[in-house]
Amino acid sequence: MKLAEAYIRAVDAFNRRVGRFAMYLIFALMGVLFWSSITKAAGSPALWTLEFAQFIMVGYYLLGGAYSMQLGDHVRMDLVYGGWSPRRKAAVDAVTVLFLLFYLGVLLYGGISSTTYALEYGERAHSVWRPYMWPVKMIATLGVFLMLLQAFAEFLRDVLFLSGVSVNHESEAGL
Repeated sequence: MKLAEAYIRAVDAFNRRVGRFAMYLIFALMGVLFWSSITKAAGSPALWTLEFAQFIMVGYYLLGGAYSMQLGDHVRMDLVYGGWSPRRKAAVDAVTVLFLLFYLGVLLYGGISSTTYALEYGERAHSVWRPYMWPVKMIATLGVFLMLLQAFAEFLRDVLFLSGVSVNHESEAGL
C-alpha cells in the first residue's frame, strides 16, 4: 500500500508541474496568432504561424490532459454520477478507468510508432513551411504517456479508497 501511495503522490506532483507549465502555452499561442495578424495586415503573411499555432495547441491540450484528469476537470456525465456516494463513485471509476487505460495504451502504442517513423524517415508536414513532424509527435506521445500514468494513479486511488485508505489529490492536500 505504501508503494501505491508513493506512486500516486509522485505522479500527481509531476503531472501538476507539467500541467502548470502547459497552462502558460496559451500565451505562446496568443503571441503566434498575434504575429500572424500583424504580418497579414502588413501584406506579407507569415507562412508558418497557423501550423505552429496548431503545434502549440497540441502541447497545450495533451500536456495538460493528465493535470486535468488529476483535478477532475475532464468531461463527466454528472446527471446520475453526481448523486452517488463517494464509495459508489470510486467503485464505478475503478471499473471505467480500465477502459481508459486500454484506450490510452493503444494511443501510446500508435504514438510511439508514429514518432519512430517521423524520426527514422525525417517526416515533414505537407505544407509550404514543411516543418519536421517528430517534435510535435514526441510531445503528443509524452502527453498520452502522462495521461496513462495519471489514469493508473486514479485507479490505484480508487482501489485504495475502497479498501479504506484515502489518498488525497495533491491539490486537496495543500501541496
